[in-house]
Amino acid sequence: MNIQLDDIGRIIQLSIAPVFMLSGVGTHLVVLTNRLARIIDRSRNLEAQLAPEELKSSVELDELHARSHLINRSITLACLCALFICLVIASLFTGDALSLELSKIIASLFVLGIASLVGSFVYFLREIFVATRTLDRDRQRRMNSFRK
Repeated sequence: MNIQLDDIGRIIQLSIAPVFMLSGVGTHLVVLTNRLARIIDRSRNLEAQLAPEELKSSVELDELHARSHLINRSITLACLCALFICLVIASLFTGDALSLELSKIIASLFVLGIASLVGSFVYFLREIFVATRTLDRDRQRRMNSFRK
């Protein structure tokens, strides 16, 4: 294990891109957890307002439940992405420090990280579509009530 200062500098340069990606994933996770918190708060408020017999037939509660599952999947995939990127960074240092050829493992981990991030964004987009559909439904209901 004969690692030189120049080697460490080169490894740090190689790991900068994954670190920036990790920063972006962290920001994405903040957005997702904030949305999940708002969904949970809205669900609790709605459950407190509705009578027990109305809870079973509440369309809005069903939509909030679906949204929470979509956000949860998105959070899970974003965390997996962060884990894969951390493993990329650790592999860069380990491979160089121990003079191991880990380029295929590093490339595979990076691709898995990107795939996880893509999946996270897909679930996030699906959750946004459900939220927008809910807003459209509520708007239509309000418009219909004004016409009566």
